[in-house]
Amino acid sequence: MLRLLAAARRRPVFSRLAPSTTCCENGLSFPSSGFAMVASTPSETWTRVTTGPTGYELYTKPIDKSPQDDRDYRLIKLDNGLQAMLVYHAKADKAAASLDVAVGHLYDPDDMPGLAHFCEHLLFLGTEQFPKENEYSEYLSKNNGGSNAYTGTSNTNYYFNVHTSALHGALQQHKKNHQSDVWRIFQLNKHLSVDGHPWRKFGSGNKESLSKIGRELKAKGSLSGNGVMKSADGSLAPTPSDSRAPSPAPSVSSMNSELEGDGGVVGRETRRRLVEWWSQEYCAGRMRLCVIGKESLDELSEMVATLFSPIPNRGKEPLHLISQHPFGPNEMGTVVSVQTVMSFHALEISFPLPHIPPYWRYKPSGFLAHFLGHEGPGSLHSYLKQKGWITALSAGPQNLARGFAMFKVTLYMTPQGFENYENLIQAIFKYIALLKSSSFSAWIQRERSLISATRFRFAEKRRPDDYAVWVTEHMSWPVSRDLVLSAPQLVQEWDESDSENGGEKEMREILDTFTIERSRAVLMAKGEEFERIKGKDQAWEKEPWYGTPYRVERLRKEFVEKANEPNDVQELFLPGPNEFIPSKLDVEKREVEKPLKRPHLIRETPLSSLWHKKDDQFWIPKAQVIMDLRSPIPNSSARASVMTRLFADLVTDSLTEFAYDADLAGLSYNFSHQSLGLYVTLSGYNDELHLLAKTVLERAKNLKVDPERLEVMKDQAKREYENYFLGSPYRLSNYYNRYLLSEREWTMDELLAEVSSVKADELQQHISAILSKLHMRIAVVGNIYKDEACRLAEMAESIFKASPMPADELWDLSLVLPSGSNYIWSLPVPNKNESNSSLAYYINLSKFTDPRDQVITSLISHILSEPAFAVLRTREQLGYIVNASHWHVTGGGQSGVGIIVQSERDPLYLEQRVDAFLREMCGKIEAMDDAEFVEHKTALQKQWREAPKNLTEEMNRYWTHIEWGYLNFHRRDIEADLIESVTKDEVLAVYRSHVDPSSSERAKLSVHFKSQKPRPANISVAAMEAFAQKVAEKGYAVDEQAWRDALAAEGDAALDKFGKYWRDALLAQAATVPPQVAQSLTAEVPALLKQYPAADEKEDVVVDERTVFIQDPKAFRASLPVNERPRPMVEWGDLPTSRF
Repeated sequence: MLRLLAAARRRPVFSRLAPSTTCCENGLSFPSSGFAMVASTPSETWTRVTTGPTGYELYTKPIDKSPQDDRDYRLIKLDNGLQAMLVYHAKADKAAASLDVAVGHLYDPDDMPGLAHFCEHLLFLGTEQFPKENEYSEYLSKNNGGSNAYTGTSNTNYYFNVHTSALHGALQQHKKNHQSDVWRIFQLNKHLSVDGHPWRKFGSGNKESLSKIGRELKAKGSLSGNGVMKSADGSLAPTPSDSRAPSPAPSVSSMNSELEGDGGVVGRETRRRLVEWWSQEYCAGRMRLCVIGKESLDELSEMVATLFSPIPNRGKEPLHLISQHPFGPNEMGTVVSVQTVMSFHALEISFPLPHIPPYWRYKPSGFLAHFLGHEGPGSLHSYLKQKGWITALSAGPQNLARGFAMFKVTLYMTPQGFENYENLIQAIFKYIALLKSSSFSAWIQRERSLISATRFRFAEKRRPDDYAVWVTEHMSWPVSRDLVLSAPQLVQEWDESDSENGGEKEMREILDTFTIERSRAVLMAKGEEFERIKGKDQAWEKEPWYGTPYRVERLRKEFVEKANEPNDVQELFLPGPNEFIPSKLDVEKREVEKPLKRPHLIRETPLSSLWHKKDDQFWIPKAQVIMDLRSPIPNSSARASVMTRLFADLVTDSLTEFAYDADLAGLSYNFSHQSLGLYVTLSGYNDELHLLAKTVLERAKNLKVDPERLEVMKDQAKREYENYFLGSPYRLSNYYNRYLLSEREWTMDELLAEVSSVKADELQQHISAILSKLHMRIAVVGNIYKDEACRLAEMAESIFKASPMPADELWDLSLVLPSGSNYIWSLPVPNKNESNSSLAYYINLSKFTDPRDQVITSLISHILSEPAFAVLRTREQLGYIVNASHWHVTGGGQSGVGIIVQSERDPLYLEQRVDAFLREMCGKIEAMDDAEFVEHKTALQKQWREAPKNLTEEMNRYWTHIEWGYLNFHRRDIEADLIESVTKDEVLAVYRSHVDPSSSERAKLSVHFKSQKPRPANISVAAMEAFAQKVAEKGYAVDEQAWRDALAAEGDAALDKFGKYWRDALLAQAATVPPQVAQSLTAEVPALLKQYPAADEKEDVVVDERTVFIQDPKAFRASLPVNERPRPMVEWGDLPTSRF
């Protein structure tokens, strides 16, 4: 598989158009930090290696890594300039690679925004060497792997993970944002930048931005008939064969799109420009590679040198810097008001920063973030929260691109805070004034250094592809190559003997730039909220790509003068030393033959059960604790559920100041509501974990509801419920599908109806009722011994002093679909501006208590997963979001196959296409040869036998069994053994009886969310041809080529575009043809639309006669049987009799 990553040296097969630099003089410049972008290293640190078939340079200094890291590292440099970090991991069961190319969307051609992103998407669809669509993804899927990529501002990253045995093969092959406030505001910030700066570019791109230049050239007659402009070597010639194989489940849309799979002359011009750009910008010298595998470093080196050396070095600057900042004088000193889609109030203050990596030693912007983002006593957060103005605050640097960055202070405000947003801005600058007037003791930086060193020393492993991406992203940092891993993570202490370069001075220099004149404020809220505080007579502009309404105002002179005054707010002061920094970091490491694969029940009382496993594989001074506090009261009604959520929010809110230092020091907690009660989770260094646990539990037990804070929490909850309806349609359909199959669950409507009327005294009574009668399930994993774990459980019991609940009475249970059922629940998408619809399609297959059926369900899901993506998204182009996977319903008692599709097409049409896909897959499974079937089984075996990478993964594996109550901790190994005996005939029999839409036994439920936004009307090519013929028959002169070029080059045309073209054409001949003739022609258009419908209108759906449309969801849920209560599938016998 390394070869697909290496295929960047080969010409991509960009066979179709998918829907989907000089800086301005006004840019803000920063003084040079004194660091070159690519750190120079003495020649003696590299040595030539010529032992293999392809030579390379080897970096000879050892790579600085965490003492906990048992992997071996080697850095090599190929003759073409590509640098590769090779990682040998002897215990790995997953291999991975990441290739980072130092070109992102800021390097798009000015006339083709989105080209880099387009290139990223198409590279994985095929190359000359691997022309078959999704061949790469299929290979990875069959080897327990997957791949992805992203396009940043200054880089594009391609990455994958795969089973270790498949690494070499894998290296051989390597409108959705329009209602998203994140993307809308991000693009608006880019739009409001210095004219001509690359930062202004529309990085996501769409069909309009990519095809605009081709359409303009076509209109000017600058393109030949086939749209081809050959290069000297023919590399820009048309693709010899269309990579789009016919869909196994053909539909009207997919057959029509085959007419011109490359997008016609405009699509071919776009492809020509894409290949031209790729040929210029994708250069070996701009590439950084990381490969993680089980092979030796010598083997990995030879593999990489052989596969990647052929990539050409085109002499491009390896790491081009855009040195000028996109904020100029016109952008700074302003307030930008932005109308949001979702309901929230936010304020963001931005300050220009220079490129961050050159400041790697002391990380001065992180020093300032420590203070501005602090949440302890005396902090800006604490002051504004006590005012009732904010619910959250964050501060920190953000690298925008290679060459410039931003420091941002972001506040989420209450409605009262929004009304006082100018006071919030003033408060921020009061705190900055406090920082500027303060002297900083060296212990502050020493504390930061100690925390970072401890974190680095005991860093846990993560998913190998995530780690490979992190490594390649940081290989571009301007540090000595041996510090590539450590420099981004460690903070050095200030050198107090060096006033110039010791660290404090560079922090002060950056702090001095934090002035209101050099800042920009962005104020975010819904349009009606701006009307409420500013009136209706506001003039709004619109951002060109997303249409986001905004207005820009310069800060008033008196406002600026006030913000520049010294701090006079007595409630603001600097934090003291962090008492949570761990001091006991000892780990008693013992030799173990094999790590245990389950926790043990070490304590059981009527009030609690305690599962424990002492760490025997990671050997770090950390622990994970989960306390599941169950009661029948928290979710007994929608109102009870809301009050339980408000209880959890108030506890968290009350602990902010106390817990913030703990979180900084690497010890965190979460107190949250759930369907059976409450979760308390703790994770991090075990040194002070008991103290944090005690404080959290005591606060929960003794909480006194503050009516003012309750109002803030209610408003926050209300907005969250409201915003859920404005989220992505696929999330809504998924949520409501699972709601229909849960015994006790409430809709967002039901929760929203209750939240506003909750009163403090009622909530106080609810809290007392919850905590008066409990059963606690507790799990402790990590560097904690049995006696310490038992003390945690004893402490929890003594704090709550609750009456015990029988453990067997408190379970999350699912509802069971009857055999032979086909249900659909159809709802409108609540957001009337959302153009997408969605489908959540679930087929129930098996019980958790039947291991063999569960294995077959997993196998069917695995077989369907990749083809679903390839067919429904890639070939039929139904939508950007398509997923097929193994679903477990509430409580885990039932499971099956779930398919999600989000699309602009009608949900009934999507359902029909999913049905067609499932019918076709039945034939594919029938025709599947034994070798391919074994590949699918082997992929699941590898997945189930994968070892956990860290404590969190290990805890999650155990907790699922404890939470669901089945306690089958060895299930993964059992299923890995069991799948050996599963035959294709068994799978096919289950598929035919339970998955195939024609089966009379199938149990299926789907939820449709249909867009309320009218779709633009289209007219088909056939209708346009018929109309043109009628025009000619009426005596008009018809330019056949002109109307086809203008309207039919890409197939069906927008009806309004068609109308405008012919109105202009007929009007031009009004002198020779009477006007009433034109009117009679216009009157014939509706009949033609009906006679020759456009592809989008041909969604004639034949609904299965067995389909039942759900009208009353409550009655439907009441009609379904409840799944049986869980029972332990294994009696472990850890405690034959209670010891307590």
